[in-house]
Amino acid sequence: MAKHNELGKKGEQLAVDFLLKHDYDIVERNYRFQKAEVDIIAQQKDILAIIEVKTRSTTDFGNPQDFVKTKQIQRLVKAVDEYITMNSLDVEVRFDIIAIVKVGRNFEIEHLENAFYHF
Repeated sequence: MAKHNELGKKGEQLAVDFLLKHDYDIVERNYRFQKAEVDIIAQQKDILAIIEVKTRSTTDFGNPQDFVKTKQIQRLVKAVDEYITMNSLDVEVRFDIIAIVKVGRNFEIEHLENAFYHF
């Protein structure tokens, strides 16, 4: 497996662990619809949090959250609409980013709630 794929998988697991520690229930991982993949669908009380995980080994080229592009957001929204419809859910939906940066042997984790409103 390519090194960036390993880092991505490690980042997703760190994000899941982080969310569980903060009282989220993990509903789905790697949900796919058409060309979109939702990294994590989690629930905390009556909020369905759609989590895009971005992991980087350095911030030399920008922060991890800077790599979420408009087209990706559009695909995620479409996938989540389908997910909600297929599961007949009546919940508030929030789009978050968990940005992870490897610093030495450790990882810094930042949870950006309602992240897509900042674009």
